[in-house]
Amino acid sequence: MVAVSAEVRHRDRIYVGGAWVRASKPGAAIDIVNPSTEEVMGSVPEAAAADADRAVAAARAAFPGWSSTAPEERGAFLARIAEGLQARIADIAAVVTEEIGTPVNLSALVHGGLPVMTFTAMPQVLAGLVFEERVANSIVLREPVGVVACITPWNYPLHQVAAKVAPALAAGCTVVVKPSELAPLSAFLLADVVEEAGVPAGVFNVVSGTGPEVGEALVVHPEVDMVSFTGSGPTGRRVSELAATTVKRVALELGGKSATLVLDDADLRRAVAAGVTGAFLNSGQTCSALSRILVPRDRLAEAEAVAAAAAAQYTAGDPFEPTTRLGPLVSDAQRRRVWAYIEQGVAEGARLVTGGPGAPGGQDRGWFVKPTIFSDVRTEMAIAQEEIFGPVLAMMAYDSEEEAIAIANGTVYGLSGAVWSGDPERAQRVARRLRTGQVEINGGTFNPLAPFGGFKQSGHGRELGRYGLEEFLETKALQL
Repeated sequence: MVAVSAEVRHRDRIYVGGAWVRASKPGAAIDIVNPSTEEVMGSVPEAAAADADRAVAAARAAFPGWSSTAPEERGAFLARIAEGLQARIADIAAVVTEEIGTPVNLSALVHGGLPVMTFTAMPQVLAGLVFEERVANSIVLREPVGVVACITPWNYPLHQVAAKVAPALAAGCTVVVKPSELAPLSAFLLADVVEEAGVPAGVFNVVSGTGPEVGEALVVHPEVDMVSFTGSGPTGRRVSELAATTVKRVALELGGKSATLVLDDADLRRAVAAGVTGAFLNSGQTCSALSRILVPRDRLAEAEAVAAAAAAQYTAGDPFEPTTRLGPLVSDAQRRRVWAYIEQGVAEGARLVTGGPGAPGGQDRGWFVKPTIFSDVRTEMAIAQEEIFGPVLAMMAYDSEEEAIAIANGTVYGLSGAVWSGDPERAQRVARRLRTGQVEINGGTFNPLAPFGGFKQSGHGRELGRYGLEEFLETKALQL
């Protein structure tokens, strides 16, 4: 375990206008609880709406200078931030593991590594972007949208911040970050790195606090030009309603109920094992989790055996132990929510293949849930339609390719998915028919330059690469 200093774990100031300043509530703090030990592991200031106002004012004051900085110079700052994050990956991994319980090796790879990749990619993206072009008798300009409020979740706390901040800064916007109060410390580590990189004062600000107070203050603020939000569907709808009062731009990345579609000519063992990995990553606390597996009906029993064997490899325990593959859920409330879904699945007639209610054996402390797989899941069941956000997988049988596509598309969500087939052209043909923002084909790997975002109630707007940067640009025409 990496020893992280008390100064990193316990923060008593927010980052506003290029300085570490005290929040307006004297002594008010938010405790951060380690979900593996159920003990307080850190704290951040409980800021107020007045602090959000200060941060927005700082971002507004910094906007003219930052937006007029040459793209190459902005790219150089982002490269320095990437280098600073790379140097602190061990600290980031340790902090996130303590905040949300992700096994530490995965934390280093995902929670530390992905933000580095995102910031590293931005100079390359900037170099290929056209900010001005001639269209007949017009000059068409692409300009930064302005001050952006970035409101981020706890499940990928630094990755989600980076996916918003890196392209926003690259575009020439200034930002105010409101991290989740459940896992805010990595955002403060990013502020340390930003400060060390010499980013001009006010370009990047961090204000910790609750959603109802700080988050909503940012969303309704008349000097905030755009809100980029990642979180639950109900909160996303609330953000949209509040943002409409000032008609500001909103980008939403919300929930999912993504499916792994195993076609009848696929390598079933490989496909199902990969589907289990896609379902249980980060203890299932992933918006793009592949929480359904669709298999041909005559191979369902074989698929169940493969899935059960794969699930048995997800051993729960201390996330700092190298043998641990399944950490706890982020809170007791989240654990009880997941248990309720498992109980509802049983009550609605789904068949447990493995797992079930209760904690894994030997885990009498920490908010752990058994890795759980259901079969005989029907489309009308809650576990087939609703985002559970835990290590729960629904196996569903189909009788034809058309039925499989209909089942995959048959939810209100459309964030991710996967298709497996022995024929790559067939897999692509099926993938094109899925109403979802991203589809893995035969195990295709994550691409940090490709767009990420959803259809339907999974949200609107895209993150990552050129597509993520373009979300933060306005278009202007000069008529000559």
